[in-house]
Amino acid sequence: MAENKAENIVLVTGGTGSFGKTMVSKLLAEGYKEIRILSRDEAKQEEMRIAYGRPELKFYIGDVRDRAAVDKAMKGVDLVFHAAALKQVPSCEFFPMEAVKTNIIGSQNVIDSAVDAGVKSLVCLSTDKAVMPVNAMGMSKAMMEKVAQASSRQLGEGDTVISCVRYGNVMCSRGSVIPLFIKQIKEGKPLTLTEPSMTRFMLSLNDAIELVHFAFENANQGDIFIKKAPACTVRLLAEVLQEIFNADNDIRVIGMRHGEKLYETLASAEELRRSEDMGDYYRVTYDDRDLNYAKYFTEGDVQESAVEDYHSHNTYQLIKNELKDLLLTLPEVQAALEH
Repeated sequence: MAENKAENIVLVTGGTGSFGKTMVSKLLAEGYKEIRILSRDEAKQEEMRIAYGRPELKFYIGDVRDRAAVDKAMKGVDLVFHAAALKQVPSCEFFPMEAVKTNIIGSQNVIDSAVDAGVKSLVCLSTDKAVMPVNAMGMSKAMMEKVAQASSRQLGEGDTVISCVRYGNVMCSRGSVIPLFIKQIKEGKPLTLTEPSMTRFMLSLNDAIELVHFAFENANQGDIFIKKAPACTVRLLAEVLQEIFNADNDIRVIGMRHGEKLYETLASAEELRRSEDMGDYYRVTYDDRDLNYAKYFTEGDVQESAVEDYHSHNTYQLIKNELKDLLLTLPEVQAALEH
C-alpha cells in the first residue's frame, strides 16, 4: 500500500457490501486518516455507521452512474477501491442495460474522476465471469476491464495507476452458496444444487482483501491480478457442510440458472502467455499493441504454447478433509455452529 497511511484518504465504492465491510475493517485497523464509503443504500450506510462508530469513516450517498456524485466523494482521495457493481447474474440477464450503466459507464466515471483528482492508485474489482463471458454480468465486467486498460494507456509517470483484480465467488459473501446451504440445513430443507459436478474456487474474503492489497503494492498500469486458489465441486461442498452440521438433509438438483457457468475461469490461455507468475498470484499485463496492426500480419506472433486456461476444473481440487478444515476457519460457519 502507499506510504504514510495516517496521511492517506481511501475511497471504497460500493463499500456496504460483503467485500466493502471487510475492507473497511482492515483499513481502520491499519490507521488510515479517512475512509470514505460511496454507495446508494442509505439503510446499509446507517447500519455501518452505528456498527463501527468511528470518526475516520465518512459516508457519501451517491451512485457511480452520476459523475458529479463520484467527484464529490473523490476530492482529496489518495487510494480507491472500486467495488460498486451489479453482481447478480440473473438480474443482469433480465436487465442488461442496468449492468451497462453501473458496471461499464459507472466504472468509467470512477476512473475518469480518479485520474482528474490525482488519485495515486485505483484498483477495480472484476470477476471470473469476465473471462470468455457467457452472461451479461460477465460481459459488462469484461468491458470494465477494457475501459480500465484503455484509460491506463493514456497515462504516464506520476499519473493514477489503474489496475484490476479478478476473483470468483467469495466464500460466505452475500448471495453465495455456503450461507444458503447452512440456512437450508438449519431449516431442515433439501439442499438445492444447480449442477453437482459444477466446480468453484474456494476463496475467503480475507484472500480477496489480500489480493487488493497486493495490487496496490505491485501494480503497473493496466495490470490484472489473480490470486491462485483451490476448488471443489458443489456436491462435495454440500456433503461436507452436512457433515460439519451433523445433518442428513436431502440433496435436490434443480438445474443451472440463467447465465451460469459449469466452472470459474480466472485467466484465459492467451492471458497466461503474457502473465508473470508471482507465487500466490498471477500478474496479467495488458496487450500493449497499438492500432498499427500491419507489422503483426507481416512479422506474425508465432509463440506456441501448451498453456491452457486457469479455471476451477484444473486448479488443485480439495479433498473432503481439506475442505472441512477450510470451512471451519470461516467466522460465518463458526457462528452458525454456535447458534
